[in-house]
Amino acid sequence: MSIWTKSKIKEALAGSPAKLGIQPLLTEGQINEVTIDLRLGYDFLVSVLTRDPSIDISANAFDSQARLSAHFQETRRELGTPFVLYPNQLVLVSTLEYISLPPNAYADVFPRSSYSKLGVGLGGMLQPGYRGCVPLELLNHGNVPVTLTVGSRICQIRIMDTVHDTNYHGQQEPRKYYGQVRPTVSKAAGDIELQLLKSIAKNLDA
Repeated sequence: MSIWTKSKIKEALAGSPAKLGIQPLLTEGQINEVTIDLRLGYDFLVSVLTRDPSIDISANAFDSQARLSAHFQETRRELGTPFVLYPNQLVLVSTLEYISLPPNAYADVFPRSSYSKLGVGLGGMLQPGYRGCVPLELLNHGNVPVTLTVGSRICQIRIMDTVHDTNYHGQQEPRKYYGQVRPTVSKAAGDIELQLLKSIAKNLDA
């Protein structure tokens, strides 16, 4: 595997057809030597307390996806306006940029160090062939609130080649977050192994 450098990133963006898509790339200054800065989007899903004792994604949960969504409150901010991230608060958001990766490269997602130093954490990766705004799970690890600005460069991606092309779109199990442009709550309740594990547990009790 090899990490994409600035020259390769620019070449992939400028190709015809382009091997890499980033829209909108507001300034060329977002492209660093081996990373690309991405900006905080408009829409937020903020974790809130409910009367449920836990977030239940077990196979025994009734209508897990609907109950899971109830643990988050949707809010929207305009470009350039503030959003306050409180200590120990989980917030789901997406980047302003829509990303299109080629089938022979994947991307790691991590915060810019300026935000890490404030206690803001996030992380993830994008599969080869991914399309969509980059999902971000923000968590304030510090003990004071941090005021973020919508549109600011909050994270960066590092793109790496794979040894061979992949078939992201041809896998049997559908992709849960493919093509998303707004933050989405976890779809773990739809994991196919949960029903299998439920059956195993039922047989053990028999």
